[in-house]
Amino acid sequence: MSDQGAVPAVGPARIGRGSWLLAVVTLVVVGIAGVLVGSVAIDPTSALKGLADGLPFISLGSGLSEVQERVLFEIRLPRVVIGGIVGSILAVAGAGYQGVFRNPLADPYLLGVAAGAGLGATFVIGAGGGSGFIPPVAFVGGLLAVLATYVLGRTAGGRTVTSLILAGVAVAAFATAIQTFLLQRNYETLREVYSWILGRLVTVGWGEVLVLLPYALVAGAVLVLHRRLLDVLALGDDEAAGLGVDVVRVQRIVVVAATLATAAAVSVSGLIGFVGIIVPHTVRMLTGWSYRLIIPLCLLYGASFLILADLVARTAVAPAELPIGVVTALLGAPFFVVVLRTVRGSQ
Repeated sequence: MSDQGAVPAVGPARIGRGSWLLAVVTLVVVGIAGVLVGSVAIDPTSALKGLADGLPFISLGSGLSEVQERVLFEIRLPRVVIGGIVGSILAVAGAGYQGVFRNPLADPYLLGVAAGAGLGATFVIGAGGGSGFIPPVAFVGGLLAVLATYVLGRTAGGRTVTSLILAGVAVAAFATAIQTFLLQRNYETLREVYSWILGRLVTVGWGEVLVLLPYALVAGAVLVLHRRLLDVLALGDDEAAGLGVDVVRVQRIVVVAATLATAAAVSVSGLIGFVGIIVPHTVRMLTGWSYRLIIPLCLLYGASFLILADLVARTAVAPAELPIGVVTALLGAPFFVVVLRTVRGSQ
């Protein structure tokens, strides 16, 4: 892969135990806020006691009504958990792509995953399929888009970053064109499709968590285990190979893991952009350029970021609800411009 647009390799690790503690405390505080805040009024003290009662060997007597318990444990808590998982894997996938391509502008939508998943969801909705069919079909659509990107990229220019990016743009454009055609043929589904495209974390219980969790665990574990090798790749392909690293193998494993995580997240939550840009760069400002630290911290801060974004989406125009993709885009678009100017200024 080309070294053009490469980011600095490994800076000093400006992080101590306090930074890890800050990441954990931030996630706990944001998570509790996500559970406590909502359209149904629940006394915070009673809600916290109710959460504690759910732990083994603890009984504080929350005094919650049956309706409040259902809201707390079957609506809010699953939504916070799914938001945390989706945010974690989108953030860590973005960091993985940026490490492999040595391009700070790379994000989980680089390989056409979002466009392919969106096309799959549109097909299901337009065909009148139930909501239960959306995640698996969107997942397959995302993976097929990635496969098409690889085939096109290798045919056009081998394994270079430029050919892969251009192939991803072409595949995304093609998938979006088909999606637009399907929407024109099914006007009655426009509202539902666009609601999904703009991203949402509406859950019907713990089902989505159980669907997403295996993919998140596998992809997250793979990326964490390869975090030190990403530091070596930052030195350049030739240098990494000289140190005994199988560069192509590492690149393939990281890309597959990041793509698996992204496709799984998109299949459950819809299209939520900019998480893979905002979180990794924010972590870099706190820790430096070492992926040994960036990858695991992205898991924590990615979860916090999306839970907080969902909290804003639920409360900003209450009792209505903003699509969470709109919230992340409002934050991510100016952030992307700042990153772009920084990258151009460093070249």
